[in-house]
Parts: sequence; C-alpha cells; structure tokens
Amino acid sequence: MNIIKKEDLKTISLVNKKGSELEVLNYGAALLSFKIKDKRENPVNVVVSPWAEDFITSVYKEHNKGFGASVGRYAGRISKGEFKLDETTYKLFEKDDVHLHGGKEGFQYKIWEIKEETTGPNPSVTLAYLSKDNEEYYPGNLEVEVKYTLTEDDEIQIEYSAQTDKKTVINLTNHTYFNLNGGGSISDHFLKIVAEKILEVDEKLLPTGNLTKLKKHPKNFSESKLIGNRNLDDTFVLKSEEDEVAARLFAPLTGIKMEVKTNQKALVAYAPESLPDDLNYHTEIAEEYPSICLEAQNFPDAPNFRNFPEAVLKPGEKYYNRISYNFSVGGK
Repeated sequence: MNIIKKEDLKTISLVNKKGSELEVLNYGAALLSFKIKDKRENPVNVVVSPWAEDFITSVYKEHNKGFGASVGRYAGRISKGEFKLDETTYKLFEKDDVHLHGGKEGFQYKIWEIKEETTGPNPSVTLAYLSKDNEEYYPGNLEVEVKYTLTEDDEIQIEYSAQTDKKTVINLTNHTYFNLNGGGSISDHFLKIVAEKILEVDEKLLPTGNLTKLKKHPKNFSESKLIGNRNLDDTFVLKSEEDEVAARLFAPLTGIKMEVKTNQKALVAYAPESLPDDLNYHTEIAEEYPSICLEAQNFPDAPNFRNFPEAVLKPGEKYYNRISYNFSVGGK
C-alpha cells in the first residue's frame, strides 16, 4: 500500500464571474469547499469538511465519513459482503456482515489523477482513477472519471463515467456534507424530496427488498418540511426525471437554496446526529445535526435484489451518473 504524503495532495480552485469558488481535492476526488454569497452578500462556505491535510490521517480513515468524496466502487451497503455474477460469488470486505462504500480502501482513499482543467466561463476539472481487477475483490479493470463544473449560475455539475474490461457492479456517488448556514446546525433547514417511496431497511440499515410508501411516513419530505432534530440515513426512490428538481434544501437564515437534479433512481439523505470532534473543519459545526448529505445513486445492495435497478456494467458499456447542485438566494 502506497503511503500518501502531504505533498501528494493537490487542491483545484474553480471560480466563476460571480466570485463563487469551488475547491476540489485530488484525494478521493473530493468536493472540499464551496463559497457563495448569502442574502446579505456575505461569503458563506456551504460545505462541511476537514482541511485537506486531515484527509490523509489515521483519524480520518478510522471515522470513514467520506467528506465530499467520490465513493465507489459501490456506494452504500452490500449485504453479507458478497454478490453473484454469472454463477460466481464475489466475497468483499465486510464488517458485521456489511460491505460499505467500496470496502476498506475505497475510491475515497485514493489519489486521483488530474486529467484536465479549464478556466474562463463555466470552469471545470476532470479527475481519473483506475481501479484494477480484484481491487477490494471486485472483478474487472474499471476506468473511472469525474468532471466537476462550476457554471456562471452557481450550479455545481458532477459527472461520473466509467468503463470496464470485465463484467462488474458499480454505484458511484458524491458524499458532500452541506450546511447552507455556513456553520452551526442544519435543524433549521427545510427539505423537499420528490419521492413517493422509501427503501425499507433492517437494523443494520440493509434493504429488505421492500419499498414503503411515504404517504403517512414520518420521513415524508414530498412537501418542503423543517428537518429539525431528525436522524436521516434513508434511500428515497425518486419520482423526478433527469431535468427536474429531485430535492430542494433551503436555509432561511442565509436565504440560500440548493436544488438537486440527477439521472439516478435514488437519493440517499444522510443527516448524522454528530460529526467527529477530533478533525479540523473549515467551518464551525454544531454538536448536533451539523450537516446533511444528498447522495444521488442507485439503490444500496442492488446486486442482491432482482426487483432493484440494474447495477451491472459490462465491457463495451459506459456507466454515467450526473448530479447537479444549483445554488440561489431567496425563496424556499
């Protein structure tokens, strides 16, 4: 295993004409920070993340929180740490019968190659990673790219693409923690998710295979609702089309609104009760409910359920996941 040093870390800064600034880290191809102006024209960093140097510490790895990271080869959980392809069972790293976010050394712990940077209107950066055959016991040499674009309208576009030389499973996502206040808690944020169903899970948060209607569910966010002190770690089955808003987050304090669009079938909403207090953060975080992730992806454990969307990638095919976070000020 290669030891990653501080000098291996590189941060790419994308700035648009409004002065909004997006920072991307080559470690984990992570979204490190995003600074925009609130309703009072004050700059606000809406991303909750440690400083770059913290990413390569043992403490960071122990917590396995994936701040801003590009998560793979399979984001989310796989039950019993295994799946079957063409009568072959692949045994993955697991802890307590759960394989999580690509394994012990998933994509979030890799240095990605910076392939291309563009400046001027709608600046972008493209990063790449080669996941070799049998890495974390997944089959196939998987070539992965992610392109971050910051538009002039304060939209962060994230495009994941991948191809393989052997049939494999894949589910990539972005794991950015947001706080539209720039600090404190997200309990005063309003959330809307365009979904009618949620995945039923067991005590280990593994899907049972059943989809639960949200109509009378306590986590029904089909209409904009105050998050409050509510633990979220749930997979919502999206009803929206690719060009439609799948979710909306709004913070009255700053007036900042974030709208999510995606071509994926699901959105994982993750609002942890707390974050590790032994990391150094860009922003001041609250002790309770400091952030929320809105992760567009396929269903967790899809390789093990026939009624879930296909998660297999074959040679000659191209995987593509498009996520956009569009920021504006005013009106929820």
